[in-house]
Amino acid sequence: MKLNFDYVKVTDDEILSYQDKVSKIVENLDNRKKDINDFVGWLDIVNNYDKIEYDRIKKTAIKINNQAEVLLVIGIGGSYLGAKAITDAIKTKNKLEIIYVGNNISSDYISDVIDYIKDKDFAINVISKSGTTTEPAIAFRIFKDILYKKYKDEASNRIYVTTDIKKGALRKLATKEGYESFVIPNNIGGRYSVLTAVGLLPIMCAGVNIDKLLEGAKLAYLEYSNKNILENDCYKYAVIRNILYEKGKVIEVLANYEPKLHYLLEWTKQLLGESQGKDNKGIFPSILDFTTDLHSMGQYIQEGLRNMFETVIFVNNSQNNIFVKEEENDDDNLNYLAGMSLNYINKKAMEGTIKAHVEGGVDNILITLDKLNEIELGKLIFFFEYACAISCMLLDVDPFNQPGVEAYKKNMFELLGKPGY
Repeated sequence: MKLNFDYVKVTDDEILSYQDKVSKIVENLDNRKKDINDFVGWLDIVNNYDKIEYDRIKKTAIKINNQAEVLLVIGIGGSYLGAKAITDAIKTKNKLEIIYVGNNISSDYISDVIDYIKDKDFAINVISKSGTTTEPAIAFRIFKDILYKKYKDEASNRIYVTTDIKKGALRKLATKEGYESFVIPNNIGGRYSVLTAVGLLPIMCAGVNIDKLLEGAKLAYLEYSNKNILENDCYKYAVIRNILYEKGKVIEVLANYEPKLHYLLEWTKQLLGESQGKDNKGIFPSILDFTTDLHSMGQYIQEGLRNMFETVIFVNNSQNNIFVKEEENDDDNLNYLAGMSLNYINKKAMEGTIKAHVEGGVDNILITLDKLNEIELGKLIFFFEYACAISCMLLDVDPFNQPGVEAYKKNMFELLGKPGY
């Protein structure tokens, strides 16, 4: 995984001016990572994962693959986006199908899933710290009822719970019913939890190699331990985001040229947005899928308000390669591309787009993955988590809370007549 900052109008001197601030932030995070009551456990989990639970995740994934055709993963936000990001990016030949529910309250969506699974063997992995978050709690109530009606006494053997180690509605239910359960660590928040049982169980169920995923994250942990800010791409990304923000670049366009990465950017969007958008501060993260969205948003990026920058993720080597053939008539005027691979054409589209956007006043940070595999994705996950925390703390914002999300919930509960509201 390589980062290229050549398309950003920020000098080394500007970056170096943040060295002391970043050093203090890194020291602060390092001192906090072993505190079980803090939310910095994600920083150390690649080195100290619970080996017993990790082995249980692997065994349970094998069990689920043997008993079901479909696994319903019930969760919202950080309880599903990380798993969805990885299972979309790494397509395997696994027969078990993963369907994500509990991330909306659409009657049509739920009905379509109910109709789809009616003749299929299925299991449930419900993920929630409290067990009372509205969307997944509703979905779990609906699909748990269907599961019990279909499998009766065997139903409890098809429900897998990922929740708090001691407290909460889901923990209480799992203990009462004897459901197989996994732990969301107390010192890791939802959007930082993809490398815990929250993400690893469904990811393993999909046939993705979680050993290599964690190996990639550990490699990133080691690589980004370099204290020199100019030699540490993770630190540089965090600092450059803040320098651009101070210059009025308040929107970060997260772009990719590989459709499989859409949900990786959805995960990144939540991580960055929910972590930094507080106290009337923060960069607004948005997602665009190129080249598709160049035909809808390209005009705005090129000539609209100059209040944005782009972070582009590009995969250098495709798993498959298709070449353009020459045609005798050349009615579509594409013979100039004959013999070229789609990957090569896609790369030139990326290079041409960055050149145009930079010339139009939009700074670009380019992240290049060699291949789309578990190790590269593990590196990318740790990179964004670490950079996000540093970027937030440079703005004096707490990266690990989300007090603002309670406002809409309060209004919704009042309108629905929930007791106590």
